[in-house]
Amino acid sequence: KLMENDNMEPTLKQVVSWAKAAGKIALDGFNDSHTIGYKGATDLVTEVDHACEKLLMDAVHSSFPEHAMMTEETGIVSGNADHCWHIDPLDGTINYSHRIPFYAISIAYQYHGQLQLGVVYDPSRDECFSAERGKGAWMNDQPIRVSDATEIAKSLLVTGLPHTEKDEQKLAKRMMLFGHLTNISQGVRRLGSAALDICYVASGRIDGYWEEKINSWDIAAGSLICQEAGATITDFHGDPDYFRPPYGLVASAPGIHEFLVKQLNQ
Repeated sequence: KLMENDNMEPTLKQVVSWAKAAGKIALDGFNDSHTIGYKGATDLVTEVDHACEKLLMDAVHSSFPEHAMMTEETGIVSGNADHCWHIDPLDGTINYSHRIPFYAISIAYQYHGQLQLGVVYDPSRDECFSAERGKGAWMNDQPIRVSDATEIAKSLLVTGLPHTEKDEQKLAKRMMLFGHLTNISQGVRRLGSAALDICYVASGRIDGYWEEKINSWDIAAGSLICQEAGATITDFHGDPDYFRPPYGLVASAPGIHEFLVKQLNQ
């Protein structure tokens, strides 16, 4: 049974269909009043996160019962670790709960430690970003490419900040960095969905992204899409082996990457 499933590889088309099915649940419920639960002082979850996650986990289970999963709400689902899915059923829950239409469904498939498939679906705009390792990246089936930015002064950046930072010094350093980069670039956006932020870099809408203290499911799909679109992706120290704890990511047009990493480490 295991061998048989080992040869059954998921397809990008299949993952896209799952993401769109979950996206329909999110879109249909967008204007409803939500049941909100808290995982921390400000980290919330809605009934829609759970409904989307259930749909996606059931889809993986029924097609690939042996595969392992890492999901935002359920956590680790054990299985054959050679095949692992990273699922964020609703990335941008705070936006969603406030009826701000900037959120996405993010699904990535990893085989033997390497990300192979990534899909990020934005139901509000019906934009589906996807990638397959070595084959390129697309938005609604059209190839996408990172920008050719080479100067920070002509670049638009995006970042995310941790929900809460108990260490005041770290918080002050983060805010100073945010201010400094805002000052020397066309601006720094904080849009509230890491998965979409990274896909906006992939499609050339934004030139660079950085964020620390994130989870594997926030960046798994987006980082593969971004890489396949020609971005340079590293951790905060410029190491291309970024997909490991503690997750931190710098993804940008190749022309500004070195400068960005340098600024983050000053």
